Amino acid sequence: MTPEESFKSLYDIVVKLRSPGGCKWDREQSPSTLRGALVEETYECLEAIDDNDPEHIAEELGDLFLLATMISYMHEQEEKFTVAYVLSKVSEKLIRRHPHVFGNVEVKDSAEILQNWARIKVEEEGRKAKDSALDEVSSAIPPMDRAYALQKKAAKFGFDWPSMEGVIEKIKEELNEVCTASGDAAVEEELGDLLFSVINLCRFLKKDPSVALRRTNSKFTERFKYVETKMKETNQEMIKENIDIMDKYWNEAKK
Repeated sequence: MTPEESFKSLYDIVVKLRSPGGCKWDREQSPSTLRGALVEETYECLEAIDDNDPEHIAEELGDLFLLATMISYMHEQEEKFTVAYVLSKVSEKLIRRHPHVFGNVEVKDSAEILQNWARIKVEEEGRKAKDSALDEVSSAIPPMDRAYALQKKAAKFGFDWPSMEGVIEKIKEELNEVCTASGDAAVEEELGDLLFSVINLCRFLKKDPSVALRRTNSKFTERFKYVETKMKETNQEMIKENIDIMDKYWNEAKK
């Protein structure tokens, strides 16, 4: 199948599912009820990308295509806009915001491309300029990803540490403040500052904190499962009194 034929097939299936003779569950859904699925499938796609599993990536991208098409078609049914309109709008935007590709504008580097992108949004598309550059970072983004995005945005305007050493010293400072904080509110605030500083170190090292943490989560899960298996094999309980035994198996798992 060509891309055109494949998308037409997906569209026709969505139309069928939402029709009176289609699927009752699909007909009962709305853009609001699919919000959670959209977030979940996005993270599943990120996991597949991290695993570098092409077949899994293709499957998860398909799920995202399905949800995007389904939500678009729901609006088409309500005569608010069509699926074709959604596709044409993004195509027009891509062409408009890449004048160095589809026009005769010359750029010297990626930084200038991003500057043109921001200028076009305001000058050509009539989008209201934000009161603050940080307002461009959505508040709906998960906290860790938002902290990373806020830091990157601020750094574009020169608001940044001059070197990584400063970031490391800040982490040490925040860790000390966590240890000396008193009261739930103060401890929570200092923990937030510490996490923010660690995310900043990730940015300096050019590593996405979400990707790094997902890797660690997977590593922890694999090692913990190893400990569980070994404890079952030796008929021992997973309780704190057996922490020395569990720690021994944990070190085995690390090897």
